[in-house]
Amino acid sequence: MARRRLTPPTPGLLPDAEDTIPAEIETKSMFPMGVARTVSRPPIAQVAGEASALAALEGLSAEMARARAEGRIVQRIALDDIAANHLVRDRLDLDDEEMEALTASIRTRGQQVPVEVLDRGEEAAPRYGLISGWRRIAALGAAGVETALAIVRQPATAADAYVAMVEENEIRADISFYERARIVVKALEQGVYDDPKSALQGLFGNVSRAKRSKIKSFMTIVAALDGSLRFPAAISEKAGLDLVRRLEADPGLAEDLAGRLTRAAPQTASEELAILSARPAPPSSPAAAEPFDLHLDPRERTIRISGPRVDEALLTALRRWLAAR
Repeated sequence: MARRRLTPPTPGLLPDAEDTIPAEIETKSMFPMGVARTVSRPPIAQVAGEASALAALEGLSAEMARARAEGRIVQRIALDDIAANHLVRDRLDLDDEEMEALTASIRTRGQQVPVEVLDRGEEAAPRYGLISGWRRIAALGAAGVETALAIVRQPATAADAYVAMVEENEIRADISFYERARIVVKALEQGVYDDPKSALQGLFGNVSRAKRSKIKSFMTIVAALDGSLRFPAAISEKAGLDLVRRLEADPGLAEDLAGRLTRAAPQTASEELAILSARPAPPSSPAAAEPFDLHLDPRERTIRISGPRVDEALLTALRRWLAAR
């Protein structure tokens, strides 16, 4: 029988010649028996794939670095590595009920909102300084938690760090006018700002002009009585503005109030407010006034005053009078 010559299939007629050969038809193989045929990728395809994977990894690393620099990554940092007193805090008091509620929430649900810190460098101890989240740090410690969820910021200046703290508290917490004014005074004392106007605008630029004006007024109270007050955050807006007017009208009132507060040592906010709002008694008429025993010694150049009405108030009044002469 004559052999017939087989012609190759028309290109494109079949999708894949190998897939169309029935399994039961024996075909010749170029591979030795027992050796599986392997298909290797062309070198250019392998290089291109590796380059693509490397580019993707580099892109992911760069994005992670940007996210870390921009403060978009939450990290877990030990509480011992966070300096809570890095900035002068604008909040003076921690409300007991609010702190108990926050501590209970952390024990039950964990920390829900990260704090903000700045990296002070590997040589600093603690390494991180707290920007915002003072109450959360205190509550974490009270709850026995050893670490905090934190976002690491990199403020360009100290002013930026203070602004971050102030704005976070303006959103989340009820800060008194005294506390707002005090942080302005402290920022000025530390040289963060050059003058009160720039400090007020820098720290509270997002509040109304009327509110900034009230904060500026309360700065008078801070400058006069900051070391003498025990419950300054309890001073209401109305009581504070009234006290400011009295302090500006009487330059000696600040010293008088400081002395009265020191002697009275009020134990509650209401007691302290009563001292601040008390007006001096009107002077009595000359007929009803108790006499003073006055004695002048020309040689010693001294004046001696005695009598039942001689007290610290009289001494303060005399000093004020002599200073004005």
